[in-house]
Amino acid sequence: MSWFESIFLGVVQGLTEFLPISSSAHLLILSQLFGWEDPGAAFTAVTQIGTEAAVVVYFRKDIWRIMSVWSRSLVTPDLRSNLDARMGWYVIIGSIPIAVIGFTFAHQIETSARNLWLVGVMLIVFGIFLGLADRFGRKVKTFDQLNVRDGLLFGFGQALALIPGVSRSGATITTGLVLGYDRITATRYAFLLAIPAVLGSGIYEARKIGDDSYVSWGPTILATVIAFFVGLGVIAWLLRWLTTRTYVPFVIYRVVVGSLVLVLLSMGVLVS
Repeated sequence: MSWFESIFLGVVQGLTEFLPISSSAHLLILSQLFGWEDPGAAFTAVTQIGTEAAVVVYFRKDIWRIMSVWSRSLVTPDLRSNLDARMGWYVIIGSIPIAVIGFTFAHQIETSARNLWLVGVMLIVFGIFLGLADRFGRKVKTFDQLNVRDGLLFGFGQALALIPGVSRSGATITTGLVLGYDRITATRYAFLLAIPAVLGSGIYEARKIGDDSYVSWGPTILATVIAFFVGLGVIAWLLRWLTTRTYVPFVIYRVVVGSLVLVLLSMGVLVS
């Protein structure tokens, strides 16, 4: 991987990780369009550490408060009904599905799932799901109405993102909208829920960097740092956007890109 490729892919990772359009799909599609090798699941997972570091920085006050109250609630029963203490448990519970499914199907995720036909279909299908959820979801529930059942369902939604093209944020947000949560709550919780999963996946996959001659540590670190700074800006922009806008533009984008991928595959421009 050249330094230019790493810079480009780092920017793409930062731009697409938090938008419900699938960062892994974009890395895979653009790499092939430019005639580059597939950067691989390990490169994607490690660069996602950069974008999750952006989440930690952006939500640092919330994260510190949740961790502080949750840890104190372990020895102070009166704190266990506090929303921050409960949020700590909801993030833990919501992280279980993706950990179990990701570990169980690790080989398939790294090989057969990285198929552009599958990516194109998932972009379209889950784009439509997001549009329907955004249109018909009640959008009345907030953080204080989050419970164990919903936290677990959010987690199963996030686990769908193990399939390239689904989108971690998109699947989790769609689940939240279906459950009746408002856009801001669903989005903020999706960001928080991703932290353990992404950091765990990135650390686990990091051992594979350098296994082949294409992806080495230097370009991977550069892409990760770039993804951090770009992702930080995208988080701020998206949360401002959602105060007055809907997810419709992202739905249209997903359907258009997914359809284009399928057309290019059928023409032989892209190869699955």
